[in-house]
Amino acid sequence: MKQELHYMQEFYNQTIAFLANYSFQIIGALLIIVIGWFLSKYIYNLLIQFFNKHDFDSTLGKFAANAVRILILGAMVVVAIGKLGISVAPFIAAIGAIFLTAGLAIQGSVANFAAGISLVISRPFKIGDTILINNIYGEVEEIKLAYTTLRTEDEELITVPNKNMIGEVIVNSFDYRIVESCVGISYSDDVEKAIVIIRNVIDSFENVSVDNKCIVGIEKFGDNAVEIGMRYWVPTRSFFKMQYEVNLAVYKALNEAQLTIPYPQRDIHVYGQTAV
Repeated sequence: MKQELHYMQEFYNQTIAFLANYSFQIIGALLIIVIGWFLSKYIYNLLIQFFNKHDFDSTLGKFAANAVRILILGAMVVVAIGKLGISVAPFIAAIGAIFLTAGLAIQGSVANFAAGISLVISRPFKIGDTILINNIYGEVEEIKLAYTTLRTEDEELITVPNKNMIGEVIVNSFDYRIVESCVGISYSDDVEKAIVIIRNVIDSFENVSVDNKCIVGIEKFGDNAVEIGMRYWVPTRSFFKMQYEVNLAVYKALNEAQLTIPYPQRDIHVYGQTAV
């Protein structure tokens, strides 16, 4: 019992001595950390207001503001540690080693974040645009630092890592997507009449873009028909729906105008001996 009381008395004396010698350093370190916390928060809010005022991209703005906040708070923590008389060099070396190891472990994610920042700065597309990337078509729904999401006409949500966006050919159709199709008519029919009919049918649809006029003309001369090409722009969310409706309307209009959509034909010649 006496030994335990002795240890408690010794612990008490050491604690009092430590507080007497380092109390001001501890209080100073805590004050530095508290000041750093409020200062980093103030700078964060200030940067967010600045970015919002100047129409800066919200995703990149929050990322930059958070990065500045963490740097300020980290610097104040280092100063606080130094205030206690502890050498910060080992801590800095340890933090560097941790970041290096983490960077190697998550280098794919880091590449996505770096690519996301590049996309936000360069702005090759924006939310609502229709893009083609790696044979994937979709309307841009969300742009994150790590990935970009596209939504198709079938309401499928496609997630594309941003590192796959950089260095690839991106086709931006903005609000519309182009439809390319063709229909064949007989060589004996009036081609100019057919072109006018098809153009009028396409123009009669309200959802077809009026800014980009439809293009209708002879695409090629087939074996059995003159193939008339059609190119027109429709909203991405109704691409296939509009294409099928236009095709049906063109088919009906050509039939009403008595223009023939021919079947494939083959001439067969039979050679043999003449019967005696």
